[in-house]
Amino acid sequence: MKHLRRGMRKFFGLFTNSRTEAEMNREMASHLALLEEEFLRKGMVPAEARRQARISFGGVEQTRIACREERGLPFIEKLWADIRFGWRQLRRNKITSAAAVLSLALGIGSCVAAFRLIDALLWRPLPISGASNLYVLSRQMTGLYGRPAEDGHWATPAFKLMRDAVKGQADLIAISDADRTDITWSTDDDTEKAHVAYVSGNMFPLFGLEPALGRLLTPADDRGPGLNPYAVLSWDYWNHRFGRDPHVLGRSVHIGDQTFEIIGVGPRAFTGTENGTITDVFLPVNVNSFATQDNITWHRTFLMLNPGVNPATVLEPLRQHLSAINRTFEGQCSECLRGMAQAEIDRHLDQKLVFKPAGSGISDLQKDYRRFLGVLGLLAALVLMIACVNVANMMTAQAAARAQEMALRISIGAGRRRLVQLILCQSALLALLASVVGAFFAAWSAPFVLSLVNPPDNPARLALPADWRVLLFGFGLMLLVVLSLGLLPALRASAVRPVAALKGGDDPHSPRRLLRGAIALQIAFCCLVLFLSSLFVTSFQRLQNRPLGFSTDRLLLLETVAGKGQLPVVWNQTAEALRAVPGVDSVAISGWPLLGRIKINSDISVNGAPPSSTPAFFLNVSPGWLSMMKIALVSGRDFRLEDTSPGAAIVNETFARTFFPGQDPIGRTFARDANRPPNKIVGVTLDIPDHDLREPNRAVFYVPFAGIDGKSAPTVENFATFVIHTNTQNALALADSLRQLIAQRHNGLRVSNVTTQLDLVRDQTIRERLIAMLAAFFAAVALLLAGIGLYAVLNYSVLQRRREIGIRMAMGSTRAGIVRIVTVDVFLMIALGGCAGVALGFGAARYVESLFYQVKATDADMIVLPAFALLLTALVATLPAVLRALRTNPTEILRAE
Repeated sequence: MKHLRRGMRKFFGLFTNSRTEAEMNREMASHLALLEEEFLRKGMVPAEARRQARISFGGVEQTRIACREERGLPFIEKLWADIRFGWRQLRRNKITSAAAVLSLALGIGSCVAAFRLIDALLWRPLPISGASNLYVLSRQMTGLYGRPAEDGHWATPAFKLMRDAVKGQADLIAISDADRTDITWSTDDDTEKAHVAYVSGNMFPLFGLEPALGRLLTPADDRGPGLNPYAVLSWDYWNHRFGRDPHVLGRSVHIGDQTFEIIGVGPRAFTGTENGTITDVFLPVNVNSFATQDNITWHRTFLMLNPGVNPATVLEPLRQHLSAINRTFEGQCSECLRGMAQAEIDRHLDQKLVFKPAGSGISDLQKDYRRFLGVLGLLAALVLMIACVNVANMMTAQAAARAQEMALRISIGAGRRRLVQLILCQSALLALLASVVGAFFAAWSAPFVLSLVNPPDNPARLALPADWRVLLFGFGLMLLVVLSLGLLPALRASAVRPVAALKGGDDPHSPRRLLRGAIALQIAFCCLVLFLSSLFVTSFQRLQNRPLGFSTDRLLLLETVAGKGQLPVVWNQTAEALRAVPGVDSVAISGWPLLGRIKINSDISVNGAPPSSTPAFFLNVSPGWLSMMKIALVSGRDFRLEDTSPGAAIVNETFARTFFPGQDPIGRTFARDANRPPNKIVGVTLDIPDHDLREPNRAVFYVPFAGIDGKSAPTVENFATFVIHTNTQNALALADSLRQLIAQRHNGLRVSNVTTQLDLVRDQTIRERLIAMLAAFFAAVALLLAGIGLYAVLNYSVLQRRREIGIRMAMGSTRAGIVRIVTVDVFLMIALGGCAGVALGFGAARYVESLFYQVKATDADMIVLPAFALLLTALVATLPAVLRALRTNPTEILRAE
């Protein structure tokens, strides 16, 4: 208890230091005054009495130190003293310190922002019970054109068979993608968009989720269409759409031709299993019309192991069992195999079922941006390394300049541990200040980058909390920065030999060699950033400038749906009404827009033969669509009003080469499979990218929008796109009036989405544009930091060699010779670091080569551009130091000697 009270007294004494110090000084002064009076009474003169009093007292400063150690905690007091000294050092060099803090803040903030994005998308566990026991099922197979493919979507009948087969061993859960869907909250309200996901009734119970309001879906609610048409809202949607109104329970929401009653609100933390998308409405799987279709794969299948089960022992038997069930189901699915040749059937059935951990969620965004986030993290880490090397160079130079100070400290009794602590305190102050500024940068930059991931009308949404995971990462990063900045200078300072340092140092070239090595390391990192950046920027430019073969100018797209389907005549009448609107130049109809989300392929049968192993994509269009899109006809003609599907077809050049090699395709016929009526080719168009700019042109055929069935009766269309060429440059200016016109006709058509063809083309390059933009930003920062580092090192080198330069000039050295001795070592390090950076760049390029479009790391431009930028930066950075060296006055140097 006595030791505890003493320790507490010492601890609290730290916070009353100034008052206690004043009291101690008064008491010591009182003792000295009494001793001095005593010696004065013995007849001593005042000066001698004062000296004898101090000698008798035993040393004033030593007594102060002993009292401080007695009343306080020596280690903390010394640490606080070192912190204050480090702060004074930073304030003494304000510009240098500010540059160091900003460069480190940029690196730290970038790394933290990258970690927040990577953690939120790839690593953060779902807020459910047993997340580590959650897996997703997918099938690996041979896809289009013989390429390996993986399909993670399943037919509901297959899901039910597998669920029943593993009952008791594990639980299967069906969850669809959260697609943007048109919903209305009353028949009079305007339609709005919401992300709707269909889930099996056992999802909420198995995930251990509790409702924020009402109740959640159960297996009893998932029985089929029209049975218990219930819906659950997510907490996020309830919050921003209804302001947490508890009266939302019991309200009806209309989705398609179905009406659902709201029975509850999900927990706040759970937003679905699809990373990057926040689900708004949860519906039972079996109310979807696809749930009864054997040949439509539309939802994912998750597997939840029972608690306490070892995955290593049960997953493989489960995989083999489910694989056998899936193969049996696929083999008995007549719709799945209809029209396939035996070889194609064998290829289709050759599937491998795999389990993948899904405790952190699963989404296409993860697949598309996994490597991109890795690149973002790499670039951010490289910028931080460059900044650390920069600041470490500065601190090493300062440590070399303070060698005599350190030697003096050792000479008067300072321990080497105290010197290390002194340098590390200054590093910690820099890292702390940089971390504070970097935290603000990370708080802004992570949401900003996320906002650029998806199109503006459907942004990616991720939870980016600043929780213990982010704070722990930031603290670890700050600790790493402290060690990177201060460890080497601290060790050099602690290794100072007092006698040699006070005489001028035993190896004056040692600091310069260390700085040159740091330059090579810094240039290597900078060159790696420049090399990767040039690859990404060039890839984006080539993708953006890829010839389209069709027009995007002033084209407005109205994606329209018809709830119960409408005949082509209704669609054509609506197109005529749109043509009469002022500002509309022409109108055509297509099944869906070019480069949109929909892409449908079909097997091709020529002359009644079995379908080819190479499929073709198709699009149904109205007469005049080709001319409006400015897609050139190579031969033949456009569609006419009397053309129907099946009947007439227009193909692209790749289709003609694939299915009619060396022949004139005009007048020849083909069918979408051997059992359907043939289509006669009436025209051939140039190749255009129809659904992905990154992929090569594929076989495409166009059929008339007006379709007929086997009895030559017109078929209804459930959805289509009105393609409108406007007279105004801003095509979206007419969107509202055209949407209202369609709604006012009351013919069952409703505009579901409005966009432009130019926006769809731009959306194709979102990922590449984002990578190129961030890569260019990091490249600029890396060049700036490298330039600052080169300038600082050369300037320090010139100051250290000023005497040598003056003597050389006095002995007749030419200006070219002075420039050579100043720069030759530095440019040698630049060349060495550049070569190392390019070598590292070739290795890194292999990891991200799937992100490139028509770009190879071995292209000459990829090396020349970074080398030129680096050389230009080096020349600009070395110019001030060279001018300083040339302005050296040898007369002053010799006079000083």
